[in-house]
Amino acid sequence: MTDTKHASSWKASIGVAGLVVLLAALIAGNVILSNVRLRLDMTEDNLYSLSEGTRNVLKGLEQNVTLKLFVSSSSAEMPVHLKNYAKQIEDLLQEYRIKAGKRLTIEKYDPQPDSDAEEWAQNYGLQGQQMGLFSPPLYLGLVAVSGANEGVLPNLDPRNEQLLEYEITRLIYRTVHPEKPVIGVMSSLPIMGTDPGGYMMPQQQMSQPPWLAFRDLKEDYTVREVPTSATEIDPDIVALVVVHPKNLSDTTMFAIDQFVLRGGQLLAFVDPLNLTELESAPQTQFQRPNISSSLDPLFKAWGIGYESEKVLADPSAVSRLRGQNNQIEDSLVWLSLRKKHVAEDVLTSQLEYLMMPMTGGFTDNTADDLTYTSLITAAEGSGLVNSMMAQFGGKAVRRDLKASPSSLSIAIRLAGTFKTAFPNGKPEPEKDSDSENNSNVVSSGSTPFLSEGKSAAILVADVDFLFDRFCVEEMNFFGTKAYRPLNDNINFFANAVESVAGGADLSSIRSRGKFHRPFQRVLDLEQNARAEWQAKEDDLEEKLRQTQQQLSMLQTKKDESQKFILSNEQKEAIEKFRKDERALKGDLKKVRKNLRRDIERLGVKVKIINIVLMPTLVGLLGISFGIYRRNRQ
Repeated sequence: MTDTKHASSWKASIGVAGLVVLLAALIAGNVILSNVRLRLDMTEDNLYSLSEGTRNVLKGLEQNVTLKLFVSSSSAEMPVHLKNYAKQIEDLLQEYRIKAGKRLTIEKYDPQPDSDAEEWAQNYGLQGQQMGLFSPPLYLGLVAVSGANEGVLPNLDPRNEQLLEYEITRLIYRTVHPEKPVIGVMSSLPIMGTDPGGYMMPQQQMSQPPWLAFRDLKEDYTVREVPTSATEIDPDIVALVVVHPKNLSDTTMFAIDQFVLRGGQLLAFVDPLNLTELESAPQTQFQRPNISSSLDPLFKAWGIGYESEKVLADPSAVSRLRGQNNQIEDSLVWLSLRKKHVAEDVLTSQLEYLMMPMTGGFTDNTADDLTYTSLITAAEGSGLVNSMMAQFGGKAVRRDLKASPSSLSIAIRLAGTFKTAFPNGKPEPEKDSDSENNSNVVSSGSTPFLSEGKSAAILVADVDFLFDRFCVEEMNFFGTKAYRPLNDNINFFANAVESVAGGADLSSIRSRGKFHRPFQRVLDLEQNARAEWQAKEDDLEEKLRQTQQQLSMLQTKKDESQKFILSNEQKEAIEKFRKDERALKGDLKKVRKNLRRDIERLGVKVKIINIVLMPTLVGLLGISFGIYRRNRQ
């Protein structure tokens, strides 16, 4: 009996010991694996992995950085979606810590009311927001500290989740590298905002805020405004951004020319029809304001074809707008540019959607010493139409459109050896100076100048796409203004600035893909139907034109007394046209019906895959796995 009890006690002790060992093993395994992150990102654009640019920035850290996350996680007032977003941020910051190693430290604070953490948050400049009149302020912000340098993201908005990695990486980079490159901005538009002088009348003191794209430049660069009358560019400016260069003098053109030849990087935005200026310019009955811009002397010297009075029309990039008589029409000159229009370039490869109204087009006539790279390209069948005709609606554009024999580009990059546009030296208002010296440095009077030099430039044939209403939507976030991108316009601009001013790693982060993915199959179906519709509509208009000509010819043959009476021939011509019109309208109805049918069929296929096929596959896999386990037992 005693032996039996001892045996039972021994077995119980062994069982308890086994449980203790198992528990210890689980705890040890949990501690060991807590720093091991096993994840597999199956998304096409690797949306849930750190980009190469972030990894490069973290690898290059030479100073210790501490990231302090302030989140009101214990507050009952904190909305659930913000708590979930805060957890995503924490998870992403752990990815940063693992990639950076000992150089990066993550700290989390819960700034409860009247706590030290709240005081620290306020000292760092974080903005607490109240959900109600008597509710405590809520915090969701990030602070980076490196030595004496500090950087702050005061509000982390979940609506800008696609920019989260870029914002964190830029915060780290700018904290470690507080010095900012100097860039110049030259424009004939008030892109940097206007501040009325103190001597203006009260009714004239109408200040304008800077365009959002250019306001954000000051966070990353030392921005220096360069007047459109400048005769030279300061040597400490590393990149020059020229926007809507309208009516520049030859001396200003020469200053830009010499800036490029001495190695300065140029980012220029020209426009054949600037809507922003058109809408704000005073309208007169007899004079149309000049709203086009160009760098014509420089373009000709570099071998760039550009017609400043021609607008690009692209049937593959139409936008649906409300036109005349409040009707919806497809515009060929308000371009909705997608993946197929952008190049596989570090500057553009991750852009998903661009909206560019009334753009121009570049053609390549460069010499061998310049490399021409198209960044945004119009599709085959595109062409240039008169800018005046482009304002008369879709039908007028289609009538005027003729496909260009050469490829048209909206944005290009030039790199290599640039030739001067002023071989005779700096232009003078009244007297031309002759120069026969063809060496790299030539003397015009007492002023030396460059005749060629190696550099790079990015040229874009549109300006309007940078204006706020074409690229962002203003929102209210906890009582403060916030902006949600409508497209990748500002991303493209920021990538271009960083490309000419440095910082390719940050550029590669910003240009990552978005969560929004257009249904490309449906867009292709609509494009094919649109082409078929347009062909039949053109056929109908041609028959109407022929009928009108025939009626006019028959009318001239009639006597003066019979001019208000339709002849039999006229009646037959009208009746024939009406039959053709009915037949063509029937064909147009078939086009619409076929389009709806194809879209509905595609929708049914997707529903079958999602509702029937995928659950069936999962169920079969589960059954197969169950049978497999039973057979092993």
